[in-house]
Amino acid sequence: MQIRLIRHATLWVEYADVQFLIDPMFSDKDVNPPIVNSSNTRRNPLVPLQMPIDEISNPDVVLVTHLHQDHFDQAAIAAIPKHIPIICQPGNETSIQVNGFADVTSVEQTYNFQGITIIRTSGQHGTGEIGEKMGRVSGFIFQAEGEPTLYIAGDTIWCDDVRLALESYQPDVTIVNSGGAQFNVGDPITMDANDVIQVSQFAPYTKVIAVHMDTINHCLVTRRDLRERLIAERVIDQVVIPQDGEWF
Repeated sequence: MQIRLIRHATLWVEYADVQFLIDPMFSDKDVNPPIVNSSNTRRNPLVPLQMPIDEISNPDVVLVTHLHQDHFDQAAIAAIPKHIPIICQPGNETSIQVNGFADVTSVEQTYNFQGITIIRTSGQHGTGEIGEKMGRVSGFIFQAEGEPTLYIAGDTIWCDDVRLALESYQPDVTIVNSGGAQFNVGDPITMDANDVIQVSQFAPYTKVIAVHMDTINHCLVTRRDLRERLIAERVIDQVVIPQDGEWF
């Protein structure tokens, strides 16, 4: 298994000889406005892509965890060939098909793609009323003979859904969307440093990859912030914090 952080939650995953593009966001730097009700006015994305779009727009399959714009944007919709298969959570397939994609599969529980078992998990995209408004989100487990088990947690905070996925599948690698994304009111809607530490301490058998930082204006926990907390809590050796464009 080889994984490359493209930017934010966008990943290129080479798994069992299949090339996956995860949560593609291809917008140029500063093209999009700040997130509504966020604490600053910086335009999004905060940083450019580190590679040409044509280098990352033709995978074997695309996996979209949910349809928020920082996970599947108009630039990606325009760039990705419409014949490429797309895997998504239930309820998102029609919106993807409307954009011209012909081969869209929603996963309620389990799906087999070219010998890879893909299992959908649940998550909690925030707490209380805000969490409800953020809507349904999903994570995905990848399993294949001769490959490590991979858990892409998606846009979720530390919660019972994540705990259950870790207990049930014992993943070798867990990718978490951190950054502590937050509005002017309410709690974070993605994992902050405390949540990443919880994952690490609860599942010492998994290698944690922390992404989803330094790209969208309401993600307030930076890579530097997270690293300092992980060092202080003595779990830094369990967590990788990749830079944009980095393979791991």
